[in-house]
Amino acid sequence: APPSAVPVLPPVQKAVVAPAPIAHDSEVRAAAAAANTHDELITAIHAFDGCPLKRMATTTCIFDGNPQARIMVIGEAPGGEEDRQGKPFVGPAGQLLDKMLAAIGLDRSTVYITNTLYWRPPGNRTPTPEEIALCLPFLERQVALIAPAVLLYTGGTAAKAMLNRSEGITRLRGRWFSLERNGREPIPAMAMFHPAYLLRRPELKRDAWRDLLAIRAKIDELQIQTGATRQGS
Repeated sequence: APPSAVPVLPPVQKAVVAPAPIAHDSEVRAAAAAANTHDELITAIHAFDGCPLKRMATTTCIFDGNPQARIMVIGEAPGGEEDRQGKPFVGPAGQLLDKMLAAIGLDRSTVYITNTLYWRPPGNRTPTPEEIALCLPFLERQVALIAPAVLLYTGGTAAKAMLNRSEGITRLRGRWFSLERNGREPIPAMAMFHPAYLLRRPELKRDAWRDLLAIRAKIDELQIQTGATRQGS
């Protein structure tokens, strides 16, 4: 009789470490809404473990600048240098942002700077829609607590997330939008090229300069005192 066939066993599967649990939207919104002050919101973001990016990041990178500023800048996500230092826009793109702000009479003492995401995506990849949606309640609460007079979205990620639009940054930039708020005056908001994009595409700096001039004109039109400290928020 022929020997019985030896059963072929399936290959051993390597154990896969499960990512950090994804928080439900209601949980994130509840945590954000519970923060009544900027300090409380910062504490809540640091304590939040529902985003898998946090496990891979070195630091939680939330803001730089002045929480009492009238101008708020929102970027995309931390890069390598930002992840090391724990502050947004401190690498080469941040240096260009500083120059852009200085060209219209602003600096980090007169603006508040944050990102759409608080943790660095691996390899500086573009954030996923799920990651953006997870952080958005915190970002919206940031805007509500800072209550800026003007909002600046640097790059397509921030602009599309905050404006709920699908167009790319080349179509969105240079235009004024209104961020509606419940029962309060809308905030004028402009989308502009991200400084990192301008470093790769220096021929677009002329368009960026036009956007900066429009921003300065809006600041003057609204009679925003960028040099004075604002009480409360």
